[in-house]
Amino acid sequence: MDITALYRIFQKCTCVTTDSRNCPEGSLFIALKGDNFNGNAFASKALENGSAYAVVDEARYAPTGDAHYIIVDNCLRTLQQLANFHRRQLGTRIIGITGTNGKTTTKELMSAVLSQSYHVLYTAGNLNNSIGVPLTLLRLTTEHDLAVVEMGASHPGDIKELVEIAEPDYGIITNVGKAHLEGFGSFEGVIKTKGELYDYLRRRKEGSTIFIHYDNPYLREIAYGLNQITYGSEEELYVSGRVTGNSPYLTFEWKAGKEGKTHQVQTQLIGEYNFPNALAAVTIGRFFGVEPAKIDKALAEYTPQNNRSQLKRTADNTLIIDAYNANPTSMMASISNFCKMEAAHKMLILGDMRELGKDSAEEHQKIIDYLEECHFEHVMLVGELFAATRHSYPAYADAAAVIAELQKNKPTERMILIKGSNGIKLSSVIEYL
Repeated sequence: MDITALYRIFQKCTCVTTDSRNCPEGSLFIALKGDNFNGNAFASKALENGSAYAVVDEARYAPTGDAHYIIVDNCLRTLQQLANFHRRQLGTRIIGITGTNGKTTTKELMSAVLSQSYHVLYTAGNLNNSIGVPLTLLRLTTEHDLAVVEMGASHPGDIKELVEIAEPDYGIITNVGKAHLEGFGSFEGVIKTKGELYDYLRRRKEGSTIFIHYDNPYLREIAYGLNQITYGSEEELYVSGRVTGNSPYLTFEWKAGKEGKTHQVQTQLIGEYNFPNALAAVTIGRFFGVEPAKIDKALAEYTPQNNRSQLKRTADNTLIIDAYNANPTSMMASISNFCKMEAAHKMLILGDMRELGKDSAEEHQKIIDYLEECHFEHVMLVGELFAATRHSYPAYADAAAVIAELQKNKPTERMILIKGSNGIKLSSVIEYL
């Protein structure tokens, strides 16, 4: 079936789903494959659970003559083609966002600001891959004025693939740092891959607009040939600002241009490293004509979720929870920020940083060396990679071992930073603190 015919069917459906366990009435089910599953095998279940049609790419799962089954060559490619076709039909202005760190928080801050004046669709959670991006686009309706589409990458070419599906009108790269080095091969590979967003915008049309953190030399170097809306610390920029407080919540001030009025914002974000994310949201809000007072309100009211720089007070301690992901750039930023915070008794629970390849040992040792410079009184290391470094701290094999220790010796009256890759499962220790 060609994409035009499939699109007519999609228009009659309530939504698209790829999960046979979650099939709203009248939905279009698309059978995807994974390493350990074949969605084709669940097509009949999807129809039973409410889907109106099931798209499959193996004919043996489609009963002959049953019009509820649609056979295609490749379900994933069909999902992507359908999303791109839909995006073109609607013509909604799209802001594409990527970066090593901060893209999810920045996406949410941007969306909070833009929602003050527009009907905005944005990526749910971190659905930022070759499946998540098309599913986001297929949620677009004629009611949306703008869309913010997050794009993640772990290998060269990933962003190129996603921008060709989403076809963004604007772009922002939050930053470039050392993450997924195993997949990218090097830091230069990270820069090149994130830069695929800029490459697409340059090809798309002359004068395409990007929002750029001008303090970042790596981004400036690859931003040639694009209309640059700048933000950072220099007063001459489109939006400039500076941090005014960080104990524990980030406060900052910003102004538009050199002569603009200074605005003070008290956020519910933890960490100075969130300052560029907030400033990006200010910049995009200003660009799209959101009133400054509404920008300030949106940023002040935004509350982070999903273990991303959350502050949690328990009966015994104050926790800074940043256990969703970890790479050398974000780990160093979190520790540096924690070092500067005002607190009587500080403690860190740090988990391994995954997917660093040949650089893993060196990057973990750099973190240890920095910890010693900060003279923290209590550090717990979790995972085999930290355990293999030269250090003087207690090390634990996994989160379960940490929990066992906390059950025997529970800390009290401490400010505790919890930071590590999601696979280390440090979020499981929270209830024991």
